[in-house]
Amino acid sequence: MLRVPPLLVISDRRQARQPLQQVVEAVFAGGCRWFSLREKDLPAEDRGALLRDLVALGRRYGAVVTAHEDIEAVAAVGADGMHLPSGGSPVAARARLPRALIGASAHTAEEAAALLRAGADYVTASPVFVTASKPGYGPALGLDGLARIVAQAPGPVLALGGITAENAAACFTAGARGIAVMGEVMRAADPRASVERVLGAISAEASRRILNLKR
Repeated sequence: MLRVPPLLVISDRRQARQPLQQVVEAVFAGGCRWFSLREKDLPAEDRGALLRDLVALGRRYGAVVTAHEDIEAVAAVGADGMHLPSGGSPVAARARLPRALIGASAHTAEEAAALLRAGADYVTASPVFVTASKPGYGPALGLDGLARIVAQAPGPVLALGGITAENAAACFTAGARGIAVMGEVMRAADPRASVERVLGAISAEASRRILNLKR
C-alpha cells in the first residue's frame, strides 16, 4: 500500500540547504509521511547509521522511511522498504525483504510494466519534466509520456522529475498515483513550507476529482 498522502520525498544532501536530518524532520512536520534515503556516495557504515536515525525519526511521525538500493542497510536497521535502480530485481529484493515496500525506477512503459509484474509495489516514472537534480537522465517524458507509462502499467506509477506544486495536479490528471520530489524540497530555504505547498496541490486535485465524480 502506498502512503497517504501520496508524496515521496527523496534525499540529496548535496542540494540541501540544511543538515539532512533537519530537512527530514521538516518534511514530516509538513505532513509528508514517506521519505527515501538516496545517498549512494556515503560510506556504507555512515549511510547505515544515518538510515537508522531517520527510521527512528519516522517512527515518531508514523512515517515510512525507505532507502535507495542499499538492501543491507534496510535489512540491518529495519527500514520500511527499498527503492531499486533501473534494471533491479524486485524478485531478489522480495526474497530478502518479504514484508517491505519495494519500489523501482523506470524510464519507459515496457520497463515499468516488467518491474511491476515482477513484484514491485510501485515504480517511479522519470524524468517527467526537465530537472536540475538529474540533468543526465535523458529527455523529459512530458505528461503524454507519463500517461503512456500509466496506461501500460499493472500497478501504481509515481511521477518523478521536475515536480513542483504548480505541476503536481497535472501529473495526477495524467494518471499518476502519486508524486516523488527531490530538488523542490532539498533546495528549499523552508522545506516544511515546500512540502505543504505540494500537499496543498495534491489535496486540491483530490477535491476536484471527488466533485467531478458526484456530478
